[in-house]
Amino acid sequence: MKILSALEAREAFLEGRLRAQDMVEAHLEEIDKHNDSVNAFIHVTRQEALDKAKALDQALEEGKDLGPLAGIVISLKDNISYKGVPMTCGSKMLENYIPPYDAEIVDKLKAADAIIIGKTNLDEFAMGSDTKTSHFGVTRNPANLDLVAGGSSGGAAASVAAHMCQLAIGTDTGGSVRQPAGLCGIVGMKPSYGSISRHGIAPMANSFDQVGVLGQNVEDVAYLLSILEGRDPKDASSTGNPSLSKEAIDQAKDLKDLKVAVPAFYLDFDLEDSVREGYQKVINFLKDHGAQVEEVDLATLPHTVECYYALINAEVTSNMSRYDGIIYGYRAEDYDNLDDFYTKTRSQGFGSEVKRRIMLGAYLTSMDEEEGYYKKAVTLRKQMIKEFEALFKDYDLLLSPTSPMSGFGVDHDLSPTEIYMSDMFTPPVNLAGLAGISVPVEALGKVVGVQFISDKFKDAQALKTAGDYERKMSHGI
Repeated sequence: MKILSALEAREAFLEGRLRAQDMVEAHLEEIDKHNDSVNAFIHVTRQEALDKAKALDQALEEGKDLGPLAGIVISLKDNISYKGVPMTCGSKMLENYIPPYDAEIVDKLKAADAIIIGKTNLDEFAMGSDTKTSHFGVTRNPANLDLVAGGSSGGAAASVAAHMCQLAIGTDTGGSVRQPAGLCGIVGMKPSYGSISRHGIAPMANSFDQVGVLGQNVEDVAYLLSILEGRDPKDASSTGNPSLSKEAIDQAKDLKDLKVAVPAFYLDFDLEDSVREGYQKVINFLKDHGAQVEEVDLATLPHTVECYYALINAEVTSNMSRYDGIIYGYRAEDYDNLDDFYTKTRSQGFGSEVKRRIMLGAYLTSMDEEEGYYKKAVTLRKQMIKEFEALFKDYDLLLSPTSPMSGFGVDHDLSPTEIYMSDMFTPPVNLAGLAGISVPVEALGKVVGVQFISDKFKDAQALKTAGDYERKMSHGI
Protein backbone atom coordinates (compact mmCIF):
# COMPACT_ATOMS: atom_id res chain seq x y z
CA MET A 1 0.00 0.00 0.00
CA LYS A 2 1.27 3.49 -0.83
CA ILE A 3 2.44 5.42 2.22
CA LEU A 4 -0.08 8.17 2.88
CA SER A 5 0.08 11.16 5.16
CA ALA A 6 -2.55 11.39 7.89
CA LEU A 7 -4.83 13.76 5.99
CA GLU A 8 -4.38 11.83 2.74
CA ALA A 9 -5.38 8.62 4.52
CA ARG A 10 -8.40 10.28 6.10
CA GLU A 11 -9.55 11.60 2.72
CA ALA A 12 -9.08 8.20 1.07
CA PHE A 13 -11.05 6.55 3.87
CA LEU A 14 -13.95 9.01 3.76
CA GLU A 15 -14.18 8.74 -0.03
CA GLY A 16 -14.30 4.94 0.20
CA ARG A 17 -11.02 4.42 -1.66
CA LEU A 18 -9.32 2.82 1.35
CA ARG A 19 -10.76 0.77 4.19
CA ALA A 20 -9.59 1.58 7.69
CA GLN A 21 -8.99 -2.12 8.27
CA ASP A 22 -6.65 -2.34 5.27
CA MET A 23 -4.76 0.70 6.50
CA VAL A 24 -4.30 -0.71 10.00
CA GLU A 25 -3.20 -4.07 8.61
CA ALA A 26 -0.62 -2.31 6.43
CA HIS A 27 0.82 -0.47 9.45
CA LEU A 28 0.80 -3.66 11.53
CA GLU A 29 2.72 -5.34 8.71
CA GLU A 30 5.39 -2.63 8.94
CA ILE A 31 5.52 -3.12 12.72
CA ASP A 32 5.88 -6.89 12.30
CA LYS A 33 8.67 -6.38 9.75
CA HIS A 34 10.70 -3.72 11.50
CA ASN A 35 9.89 -3.35 15.20
CA ASP A 36 12.32 -6.08 16.27
CA SER A 37 15.17 -4.08 14.73
CA VAL A 38 13.91 -0.52 15.31
CA ASN A 39 12.27 -1.10 18.73
CA ALA A 40 9.79 1.75 18.34
CA PHE A 41 6.93 0.06 20.23
CA ILE A 42 6.87 -1.37 23.73
CA HIS A 43 3.29 -2.56 23.32
CA VAL A 44 1.22 -2.91 20.12
CA THR A 45 -2.55 -2.64 20.58
CA ARG A 46 -3.17 -4.89 17.61
CA GLN A 47 -6.66 -6.12 18.41
CA GLU A 48 -7.90 -2.76 19.68
CA ALA A 49 -6.73 -1.06 16.48
CA LEU A 50 -8.30 -3.70 14.22
CA ASP A 51 -11.59 -3.58 16.15
CA LYS A 52 -11.68 0.22 15.87
CA ALA A 53 -10.91 0.08 12.13
CA LYS A 54 -13.70 -2.45 11.51
CA ALA A 55 -16.13 -0.28 13.49
CA LEU A 56 -15.16 2.77 11.42
CA ASP A 57 -15.62 0.88 8.15
CA GLN A 58 -19.07 -0.22 9.31
CA ALA A 59 -20.01 3.30 10.44
CA LEU A 60 -18.93 4.78 7.09
CA GLU A 61 -20.95 2.18 5.21
CA GLU A 62 -24.01 3.02 7.31
CA GLY A 63 -23.60 6.76 6.74
CA LYS A 64 -22.99 7.60 10.39
CA ASP A 65 -21.21 10.76 11.51
CA LEU A 66 -17.48 10.24 12.01
CA GLY A 67 -14.96 12.14 14.10
CA PRO A 68 -12.20 14.35 12.68
CA LEU A 69 -9.53 11.66 13.22
CA ALA A 70 -11.44 8.79 11.62
CA GLY A 71 -9.07 6.90 9.32
CA ILE A 72 -5.89 8.16 11.02
CA VAL A 73 -3.53 5.77 12.83
CA ILE A 74 -1.74 7.20 15.88
CA SER A 75 0.84 5.97 18.40
CA LEU A 76 1.16 7.07 22.04
CA LYS A 77 4.35 7.58 24.01
CA ASP A 78 4.36 5.07 26.87
CA ASN A 79 4.12 7.68 29.63
CA ILE A 80 0.51 8.41 28.60
CA SER A 81 -2.33 6.60 30.36
CA TYR A 82 -4.43 4.40 28.06
CA LYS A 83 -6.95 2.39 30.08
CA GLY A 84 -6.24 -1.32 30.18
CA VAL A 85 -2.97 -1.05 28.23
CA PRO A 86 0.43 -1.25 30.00
CA MET A 87 2.02 2.10 30.87
CA THR A 88 5.67 1.41 31.66
CA CYS A 89 7.31 4.84 31.25
CA GLY A 90 10.23 2.80 29.91
CA SER A 91 11.04 1.66 33.45
CA LYS A 92 11.30 -1.56 35.44
CA MET A 93 9.48 0.39 38.16
CA LEU A 94 6.23 0.33 36.13
CA GLU A 95 6.89 -2.72 33.98
CA ASN A 96 3.62 -4.40 35.03
CA TYR A 97 1.46 -1.32 35.68
CA ILE A 98 -1.95 -1.23 33.94
CA PRO A 99 -3.66 2.19 34.21
CA PRO A 100 -7.36 2.17 35.20
CA TYR A 101 -8.24 5.35 33.29
CA ASP A 102 -7.55 7.29 30.10
CA ALA A 103 -5.52 10.48 29.93
CA GLU A 104 -7.49 13.52 28.80
CA ILE A 105 -5.81 13.45 25.39
CA VAL A 106 -6.75 9.78 24.97
CA ASP A 107 -10.36 10.70 25.71
CA LYS A 108 -10.08 13.30 22.94
CA LEU A 109 -8.52 10.82 20.53
CA LYS A 110 -11.28 8.31 21.16
CA ALA A 111 -14.00 10.95 20.80
CA ALA A 112 -12.44 12.00 17.48
CA ASP A 113 -12.41 8.37 16.22
CA ALA A 114 -8.61 8.01 16.08
CA ILE A 115 -7.14 4.53 15.68
CA ILE A 116 -4.53 4.00 18.44
CA ILE A 117 -2.02 1.36 17.37
CA GLY A 118 0.27 1.13 20.37
CA LYS A 119 2.59 2.58 23.01
CA THR A 120 6.07 3.72 21.98
CA ASN A 121 9.46 3.40 23.63
CA LEU A 122 11.07 6.23 25.56
CA ASP A 123 13.98 7.02 27.82
CA GLU A 124 13.10 5.91 31.34
CA PHE A 125 10.53 8.37 32.72
CA ALA A 126 11.48 10.59 29.74
CA MET A 127 14.98 11.19 31.14
CA GLY A 128 17.43 11.03 28.25
CA SER A 129 18.22 12.03 24.69
CA ASP A 130 18.78 8.68 22.97
CA THR A 131 16.33 6.09 24.47
CA LYS A 132 19.36 4.20 25.76
CA THR A 133 18.06 4.66 29.31
CA SER A 134 14.88 2.67 28.52
CA HIS A 135 14.44 -0.58 30.43
CA PHE A 136 13.21 -2.04 27.12
CA GLY A 137 16.29 -1.23 25.06
CA VAL A 138 17.37 1.49 22.67
CA THR A 139 15.24 2.68 19.74
CA ARG A 140 17.19 2.80 16.49
CA ASN A 141 16.82 5.32 13.70
CA PRO A 142 14.83 3.68 10.86
CA ALA A 143 17.00 5.45 8.27
CA ASN A 144 20.21 4.04 9.77
CA LEU A 145 19.98 1.30 12.38
CA ASP A 146 23.48 2.11 13.62
CA LEU A 147 22.17 5.45 14.92
CA VAL A 148 19.78 6.22 17.77
CA ALA A 149 16.37 7.70 17.05
CA GLY A 150 16.90 10.38 19.70
CA GLY A 151 14.92 10.91 22.86
CA SER A 152 13.13 10.89 25.01
CA SER A 153 10.34 10.39 22.43
CA GLY A 154 12.59 8.24 20.26
CA GLY A 155 9.98 5.52 19.84
CA ALA A 156 7.37 8.06 18.78
CA ALA A 157 9.68 9.54 16.12
CA ALA A 158 10.72 6.12 14.86
CA SER A 159 7.12 4.92 14.64
CA VAL A 160 6.34 7.72 12.17
CA ALA A 161 9.65 7.58 10.29
CA ALA A 162 9.28 3.79 9.81
CA HIS A 163 5.65 4.19 8.62
CA MET A 164 4.29 2.17 11.53
CA CYS A 165 1.66 4.88 12.02
CA GLN A 166 0.81 8.27 10.53
CA LEU A 167 1.06 10.47 13.61
CA ALA A 168 2.62 10.07 17.04
CA ILE A 169 2.03 11.79 20.36
CA GLY A 170 5.01 12.42 22.61
CA THR A 171 5.94 14.69 25.48
CA ASP A 172 8.52 17.47 25.39
CA THR A 173 10.29 18.64 28.56
CA GLY A 174 13.37 20.15 26.93
CA GLY A 175 13.21 19.00 23.33
CA SER A 176 11.99 15.41 23.66
CA VAL A 177 9.66 15.75 20.65
CA ARG A 178 11.72 18.10 18.50
CA GLN A 179 15.15 16.47 18.90
CA PRO A 180 14.10 12.95 17.82
CA ALA A 181 12.00 14.46 15.03
CA GLY A 182 15.11 16.26 13.80
CA LEU A 183 17.28 13.13 14.01
CA CYS A 184 14.67 10.96 12.25
CA GLY A 185 13.94 13.44 9.45
CA ILE A 186 10.30 14.17 10.32
CA VAL A 187 8.30 17.10 11.76
CA GLY A 188 7.83 17.54 15.51
CA MET A 189 6.21 20.35 17.47
CA LYS A 190 6.00 21.41 21.09
CA PRO A 191 3.17 23.95 21.40
CA SER A 192 3.10 26.73 23.99
CA TYR A 193 3.06 25.57 27.59
CA GLY A 194 -0.51 24.98 28.73
CA SER A 195 -1.92 24.36 25.25
CA ILE A 196 -2.80 20.69 25.88
CA SER A 197 -3.87 18.89 29.04
CA ARG A 198 -1.24 16.84 30.88
CA HIS A 199 -3.86 14.94 32.90
CA GLY A 200 -3.01 11.23 32.84
CA ILE A 201 0.59 11.75 31.73
CA ALA A 202 3.42 10.73 34.06
CA PRO A 203 5.20 13.97 34.95
CA MET A 204 8.92 14.50 34.70
CA ALA A 205 9.17 18.25 35.37
CA ASN A 206 5.76 19.86 35.69
CA SER A 207 6.66 23.42 34.79
CA PHE A 208 8.37 22.24 31.58
CA ASP A 209 6.38 19.23 30.30
CA GLN A 210 4.07 19.65 27.33
CA VAL A 211 2.39 17.21 24.97
CA GLY A 212 3.74 17.41 21.42
CA VAL A 213 3.01 15.82 18.05
CA LEU A 214 5.23 14.16 15.43
CA GLY A 215 4.25 13.55 11.82
CA GLN A 216 5.36 13.33 8.21
CA ASN A 217 4.51 16.96 7.46
CA VAL A 218 3.51 20.24 9.07
CA GLU A 219 -0.14 20.09 7.98
CA ASP A 220 -0.68 16.71 9.67
CA VAL A 221 0.97 17.91 12.89
CA ALA A 222 -1.07 21.12 12.94
CA TYR A 223 -4.29 19.18 12.35
CA LEU A 224 -3.79 16.90 15.36
CA LEU A 225 -2.65 19.75 17.61
CA SER A 226 -5.84 21.68 16.82
CA ILE A 227 -7.88 18.71 18.07
CA LEU A 228 -5.83 18.07 21.22
CA GLU A 229 -5.60 21.66 22.46
CA GLY A 230 -8.00 22.96 25.07
CA ARG A 231 -8.52 23.90 28.70
CA ASP A 232 -8.97 20.95 31.05
CA PRO A 233 -10.32 21.42 34.60
CA LYS A 234 -8.37 18.31 35.64
CA ASP A 235 -5.09 20.09 34.76
CA ALA A 236 -4.72 23.49 36.41
CA SER A 237 -1.77 24.37 34.15
CA SER A 238 -3.80 23.97 30.96
CA THR A 239 -5.19 27.05 29.25
CA GLY A 240 -5.98 25.92 25.72
CA ASN A 241 -4.55 27.68 22.69
CA PRO A 242 -6.74 29.12 19.90
CA SER A 243 -3.54 29.92 17.99
CA LEU A 244 -3.37 26.24 17.00
CA SER A 245 -6.55 26.51 14.93
CA LYS A 246 -6.50 26.39 11.13
CA GLU A 247 -8.08 29.84 11.03
CA ALA A 248 -5.25 31.31 13.11
CA ILE A 249 -2.61 29.64 10.95
CA ASP A 250 -4.23 30.94 7.75
CA GLN A 251 -4.18 34.49 9.17
CA ALA A 252 -0.51 34.41 10.25
CA LYS A 253 2.08 36.49 8.40
CA ASP A 254 3.44 35.49 5.01
CA LEU A 255 7.18 35.04 4.47
CA LYS A 256 7.64 38.48 2.91
CA ASP A 257 6.20 40.17 6.00
CA LEU A 258 8.30 38.34 8.58
CA LYS A 259 10.99 39.66 10.86
CA VAL A 260 13.16 36.75 12.04
CA ALA A 261 15.82 36.71 14.77
CA VAL A 262 18.95 34.56 14.52
CA PRO A 263 20.97 34.41 17.77
CA ALA A 264 24.62 35.29 17.21
CA PHE A 265 25.53 32.68 19.84
CA TYR A 266 24.03 29.93 17.67
CA LEU A 267 25.95 31.08 14.60
CA ASP A 268 29.21 30.84 16.54
CA PHE A 269 28.38 27.51 18.19
CA ASP A 270 30.38 24.37 17.38
CA LEU A 271 27.95 22.72 14.97
CA GLU A 272 28.39 19.66 12.78
CA ASP A 273 29.01 20.80 9.21
CA SER A 274 25.69 19.39 7.96
CA VAL A 275 23.78 21.20 10.72
CA ARG A 276 25.52 24.49 10.00
CA GLU A 277 24.80 24.08 6.28
CA GLY A 278 21.14 23.23 6.94
CA TYR A 279 20.72 26.17 9.31
CA GLN A 280 22.24 28.57 6.77
CA LYS A 281 20.06 27.06 4.05
CA VAL A 282 16.90 28.04 5.95
CA ILE A 283 18.29 31.50 6.70
CA ASN A 284 18.95 32.01 2.99
CA PHE A 285 15.49 30.67 2.12
CA LEU A 286 13.81 33.21 4.40
CA LYS A 287 15.87 36.07 2.98
CA ASP A 288 15.21 34.97 -0.60
CA HIS A 289 11.46 35.05 0.06
CA GLY A 290 11.46 38.56 1.47
CA ALA A 291 11.77 38.00 5.20
CA GLN A 292 13.93 40.36 7.23
CA VAL A 293 16.52 38.24 9.06
CA GLU A 294 18.74 39.80 11.71
CA GLU A 295 21.36 38.61 14.16
CA VAL A 296 20.49 39.25 17.82
CA ASP A 297 22.34 38.93 21.11
CA LEU A 298 20.56 37.02 23.88
CA ALA A 299 22.66 37.08 27.03
CA THR A 300 20.98 34.12 28.72
CA LEU A 301 21.37 31.56 25.91
CA PRO A 302 24.96 30.46 26.75
CA HIS A 303 23.70 29.37 30.19
CA THR A 304 20.77 27.29 28.87
CA VAL A 305 22.03 23.82 29.79
CA GLU A 306 23.08 24.69 33.34
CA CYS A 307 19.82 26.50 34.04
CA TYR A 308 17.66 23.79 32.49
CA TYR A 309 19.23 20.83 34.27
CA ALA A 310 19.30 22.56 37.67
CA LEU A 311 15.57 23.23 37.45
CA ILE A 312 14.26 20.03 35.88
CA ASN A 313 16.23 17.81 38.24
CA ALA A 314 14.76 19.61 41.23
CA GLU A 315 11.31 18.77 39.88
CA VAL A 316 12.39 15.22 38.99
CA THR A 317 13.39 14.58 42.61
CA SER A 318 9.93 15.57 43.77
CA ASN A 319 8.03 13.69 41.07
CA MET A 320 9.97 10.45 41.48
CA SER A 321 9.24 10.31 45.22
CA ARG A 322 5.82 8.77 44.50
CA TYR A 323 7.45 5.57 43.25
CA ASP A 324 8.07 3.85 46.57
CA GLY A 325 6.51 0.41 45.98
CA ILE A 326 3.64 0.96 48.38
CA ILE A 327 0.65 1.75 46.14
CA TYR A 328 1.78 0.58 42.69
CA GLY A 329 4.82 -0.37 40.69
CA TYR A 330 7.83 -2.57 41.42
CA ARG A 331 8.46 -3.59 45.03
CA ALA A 332 11.46 -5.30 46.58
CA GLU A 333 10.84 -8.70 48.14
CA ASP A 334 13.82 -9.13 50.46
CA TYR A 335 14.06 -6.35 53.06
CA ASP A 336 14.56 -5.90 56.81
CA ASN A 337 12.43 -2.86 57.62
CA LEU A 338 10.48 -0.04 55.98
CA ASP A 339 13.54 2.09 55.25
CA ASP A 340 15.27 -0.93 53.73
CA PHE A 341 12.15 -1.63 51.64
CA TYR A 342 12.15 1.89 50.20
CA THR A 343 15.87 1.81 49.51
CA LYS A 344 15.85 -1.57 47.77
CA THR A 345 12.64 -0.89 45.83
CA ARG A 346 13.97 2.36 44.38
CA SER A 347 17.51 1.03 43.87
CA GLN A 348 16.24 -2.01 41.97
CA GLY A 349 13.33 -0.31 40.18
CA PHE A 350 15.08 2.78 38.80
CA GLY A 351 17.81 2.84 36.16
CA SER A 352 21.08 4.73 36.49
CA GLU A 353 19.97 7.93 34.73
CA VAL A 354 16.88 8.32 36.90
CA LYS A 355 18.97 7.74 40.04
CA ARG A 356 21.54 10.27 38.83
CA ARG A 357 18.90 12.95 38.34
CA ILE A 358 17.16 12.25 41.65
CA MET A 359 20.46 12.62 43.50
CA LEU A 360 21.45 15.71 41.54
CA GLY A 361 18.08 17.35 42.18
CA ALA A 362 18.23 16.52 45.88
CA TYR A 363 21.72 18.04 46.09
CA LEU A 364 20.77 21.21 44.21
CA THR A 365 17.79 21.85 46.49
CA SER A 366 19.51 20.89 49.74
CA MET A 367 19.75 23.47 52.48
CA ASP A 368 23.46 24.04 51.90
CA GLU A 369 23.33 24.34 48.11
CA GLU A 370 19.92 25.78 47.23
CA GLU A 371 21.08 29.41 47.24
CA GLY A 372 24.12 28.70 45.09
CA TYR A 373 22.40 26.60 42.43
CA TYR A 374 18.64 26.22 42.40
CA LYS A 375 17.66 29.79 43.25
CA LYS A 376 20.21 31.18 40.80
CA ALA A 377 18.68 28.99 38.10
CA VAL A 378 15.19 30.27 38.98
CA THR A 379 16.46 33.84 38.63
CA LEU A 380 18.13 33.05 35.31
CA ARG A 381 14.92 31.49 33.99
CA LYS A 382 13.04 34.70 34.84
CA GLN A 383 15.70 36.71 33.01
CA MET A 384 15.41 34.43 29.98
CA ILE A 385 11.62 34.85 29.92
CA LYS A 386 12.00 38.64 30.03
CA GLU A 387 14.62 38.53 27.30
CA PHE A 388 12.30 36.53 25.02
CA GLU A 389 9.38 38.84 25.82
CA ALA A 390 11.49 41.79 24.68
CA LEU A 391 12.68 39.91 21.59
CA PHE A 392 9.18 39.01 20.41
CA LYS A 393 8.07 42.64 20.61
CA ASP A 394 10.32 43.26 17.62
CA TYR A 395 10.46 39.85 15.88
CA ASP A 396 7.90 37.33 14.70
CA LEU A 397 10.11 34.25 14.96
CA LEU A 398 13.43 32.99 16.22
CA LEU A 399 15.35 30.49 14.09
CA SER A 400 17.50 27.79 15.66
CA PRO A 401 19.12 24.44 14.90
CA THR A 402 17.30 21.57 16.58
CA SER A 403 20.45 19.69 17.57
CA PRO A 404 24.17 20.46 17.13
CA MET A 405 24.63 17.08 15.42
CA SER A 406 22.80 15.09 12.75
CA GLY A 407 22.87 11.94 14.90
CA PHE A 408 24.97 9.71 17.10
CA GLY A 409 25.61 6.00 17.18
CA VAL A 410 23.83 3.35 19.20
CA ASP A 411 27.22 2.45 20.64
CA HIS A 412 28.28 6.04 21.25
CA ASP A 413 30.62 6.70 24.17
CA LEU A 414 29.34 10.17 25.02
CA SER A 415 29.32 10.86 28.75
CA PRO A 416 26.12 12.02 30.50
CA THR A 417 27.56 15.55 30.56
CA GLU A 418 28.23 15.47 26.80
CA ILE A 419 24.69 14.21 26.21
CA TYR A 420 23.34 17.05 28.36
CA MET A 421 25.39 19.60 26.40
CA SER A 422 23.84 18.37 23.15
CA ASP A 423 20.55 19.79 24.49
CA MET A 424 21.62 23.37 23.80
CA PHE A 425 18.98 24.52 21.33
CA THR A 426 15.68 22.99 22.48
CA PRO A 427 15.35 23.78 26.25
CA PRO A 428 14.94 27.59 25.86
CA VAL A 429 11.53 26.91 24.31
CA ASN A 430 10.48 25.03 27.45
CA LEU A 431 12.16 27.39 29.89
CA ALA A 432 10.12 30.30 28.52
CA GLY A 433 6.94 28.37 27.61
CA LEU A 434 7.32 29.15 23.90
CA ALA A 435 6.23 27.20 20.80
CA GLY A 436 8.79 25.40 18.65
CA ILE A 437 8.53 23.21 15.57
CA SER A 438 11.39 21.22 14.04
CA VAL A 439 11.34 20.59 10.29
CA PRO A 440 13.73 18.39 8.30
CA VAL A 441 16.32 20.06 6.07
CA GLU A 442 18.61 18.28 3.61
CA ALA A 443 22.24 19.38 3.81
CA LEU A 444 25.53 17.76 2.74
CA GLY A 445 23.83 14.45 2.09
CA LYS A 446 22.15 14.30 5.49
CA VAL A 447 18.80 15.35 6.96
CA VAL A 448 18.98 17.69 9.96
CA GLY A 449 16.42 19.59 12.00
CA VAL A 450 15.86 23.35 12.11
CA GLN A 451 13.43 25.00 14.53
CA PHE A 452 10.95 27.80 13.96
CA ILE A 453 10.23 29.30 17.39
CA SER A 454 7.38 31.71 18.15
CA ASP A 455 6.21 33.63 21.18
CA LYS A 456 3.90 31.82 23.58
CA PHE A 457 0.34 31.45 22.27
CA LYS A 458 1.44 32.66 18.86
CA ASP A 459 2.03 29.12 17.64
CA ALA A 460 0.20 29.88 14.40
CA GLN A 461 3.16 31.87 13.10
CA ALA A 462 5.65 29.03 13.66
CA LEU A 463 3.26 26.59 11.97
CA LYS A 464 2.53 28.91 9.05
CA THR A 465 6.20 29.62 8.35
CA ALA A 466 7.25 25.98 8.76
CA GLY A 467 4.47 24.96 6.39
CA ASP A 468 5.47 27.59 3.85
CA TYR A 469 9.08 26.41 3.98
CA GLU A 470 8.09 22.77 3.59
CA ARG A 471 5.70 23.45 0.72
CA LYS A 472 7.99 25.74 -1.28
CA MET A 473 11.03 23.51 -0.84
CA SER A 474 9.07 20.44 -1.97
CA HIS A 475 8.13 22.31 -5.16
CA GLY A 476 11.59 23.80 -5.65
CA ILE A 477 10.27 27.36 -5.30
